Amino acid sequence: MLKFEHPLTEKVRIYLRVETLLRQLHKSAKLASPLESQLFFRSLFDLMDLFEQIHVKSELTKELEKQKLLFKNWSNVPGVDQSLLTQVLHDIDANFKAVMAAERFGVSLKEDRFLNTIRQRFSLPGGNCCFDLPALHYWQHLPQEKRLIDVNRWLHTLKPLHNALELLLKLLRETGRYKPQIARNGFFQSDANDANILRLDIPSQLGVYPMISGHKNRFVIKFISFETSMAYSQDVEFTLAVC
Repeated sequence: MLKFEHPLTEKVRIYLRVETLLRQLHKSAKLASPLESQLFFRSLFDLMDLFEQIHVKSELTKELEKQKLLFKNWSNVPGVDQSLLTQVLHDIDANFKAVMAAERFGVSLKEDRFLNTIRQRFSLPGGNCCFDLPALHYWQHLPQEKRLIDVNRWLHTLKPLHNALELLLKLLRETGRYKPQIARNGFFQSDANDANILRLDIPSQLGVYPMISGHKNRFVIKFISFETSMAYSQDVEFTLAVC
């Protein structure tokens, strides 16, 4: 079963990109090989580019406040697990305070002397060769203990972002429930009620992938054949969660 996600708002689009980059950072943070080092720095510099394009800290705190108000509306509602609700509100509040207390994301990274030395060359095609980045080549030959100290220091500055974003996306995803759907002749459209994310499960044996367009109130899904890159003309049974 293939899993796909698609954002229906621009803010969630940014959040999903940041989530992907953070996952790549943590997956490569052990620096088990030179290729992992390359992935780590590429992901880190892509994150820094995003931080310069959008004030992620400000947007994230606004979204956490919104979630807090939404969940407070469930207080004292019959049938709602109040102990679980209290825990969710506590988690939202703790992450909100941690993000508010943190520096603007990326400031310490931007001021780091070593990262500044290698960042510009990293954007060049093949620019991570030893003759382009002698500082990186030297760093990669330091003892792993020393390199891991640096990595953990850089990751520590992103911890409030990682924790808060993980919680926020978990809450958004849990608002949707998977339901079976059929795309007639490979086409499906539906209304949405102020939705944020579409989540699809598609049988891999069908050999198709979804092309999705839309916004928080309406969306369209067209299935494309992987082999031909053309529109798929048969019915597609899949499951969909509108979150």
